[in-house]
Amino acid sequence: MYRIFVVEDDEIIAKSLASHLEKWNYEVILVNDFSKVAEEFVAAEPHLVLLDIVLPFFNGFHWCTQIRQISDLPILFLSSASDNMNMVMSMNMGADDFVAKPFDLNVLTAKIQALLRRSYSVTQTMNVISHGGLLLNLLDNTLENNGQKTDLTKNEFKILQTLLEQAGRIVSREVLMERLWESDSFVDDNTLTVNMTRLRKKLREIGLPDFVSTKKGLGYIID
Repeated sequence: MYRIFVVEDDEIIAKSLASHLEKWNYEVILVNDFSKVAEEFVAAEPHLVLLDIVLPFFNGFHWCTQIRQISDLPILFLSSASDNMNMVMSMNMGADDFVAKPFDLNVLTAKIQALLRRSYSVTQTMNVISHGGLLLNLLDNTLENNGQKTDLTKNEFKILQTLLEQAGRIVSREVLMERLWESDSFVDDNTLTVNMTRLRKKLREIGLPDFVSTKKGLGYIID
């Protein structure tokens, strides 16, 4: 389980973040003493930090610098101070990404997932994701079910991998588009629809016609 250290002085936002991320099976630790963020960071031993800019005692830039002296883990800034200068300063201080308030929790979750994948993928030992009789090969983007095999495009693969990683949970269209956007290709709602249609066709061809369900107004789910 990945552990996320949240440095946010707005209690409502902090608790909302914790509640949301815990539903995604992340362990969330909220800072207690804003004058001792670095000490609490060391004690928490997190995998990722969510860090606000405007904080009591010292700002987020200060704490980012302190953390960077002892760790290279991913740091994602959260702030209503969303002008370009703050974004540039965040990156110069060693942050990995920046999200301006107010933010969509699902989009934030997708960014967290992307940072964790990029930062810890070297420790991944499994090359196959299995679900029932289905096998998704992470090395060659192929999909197999009961001896029937098909190749997936990069986008089809990312969609199915995301859904399998969250099997049993609804994944919103926004999260899937954010996942596809990581490839630096232009993604809009129509792009997702086209790729989802093609993926379902390939699933149907290997004997899985109803593998991905649509939850109207919410997203998609693999039961």
